[in-house]
Amino acid sequence: MPTTPDTSDARSAAEHDVTEPPAPRSHRAAADRPEAGEPSLVEHRARVGDIDPVTLYRLLRLRQDVFVTEQQVTDPDLDGRDLEDGSELLWISAGGEPVAHLRILEGPGEQVRIGRVATRADHRHQGLARRLMGLALERARERHPQWPVEIDAQAYLEDWYAAQGFVRHGEVFLEASLEHVAMTYQHPGTPPR
Repeated sequence: MPTTPDTSDARSAAEHDVTEPPAPRSHRAAADRPEAGEPSLVEHRARVGDIDPVTLYRLLRLRQDVFVTEQQVTDPDLDGRDLEDGSELLWISAGGEPVAHLRILEGPGEQVRIGRVATRADHRHQGLARRLMGLALERARERHPQWPVEIDAQAYLEDWYAAQGFVRHGEVFLEASLEHVAMTYQHPGTPPR
């Protein structure tokens, strides 16, 4: 399944040192704070079995809207990996509604995999995917500081991921009928594997 963040920061990504973890929540920029009358953005992390059914439905609907409806991907989104030990979903909600999502998996082997990166169309260009990716990289480092983080990124987003420290390896390949590239992130201070 494709990995599709919002690309709000892609144009200026080279200007940012994104290998540093995001600031603690209490120190986030004013841009993360809602305007008067707007719902606040809340970060979440949970295993599928710990998510209430309505929220899980909304998360899966978000993935369906982005991957199936918008991108017309015909490969199944529900691949069973969400239920594996070590799998976690991260998402941002606004007013209780999920607006951005990704999942973290362990393996195969000693690696962390990030995928299913999706942002609801009406919440793109706000840096939510970048924010989630920062949280996912923090979480991967907490759980497995020596393991590389792997993604299969849509090829047109290679620069977006590279700006966050991912390095491409290998040739372009087709996944879900879309061009992808394999990319790896190595936590700062750990030797490449």
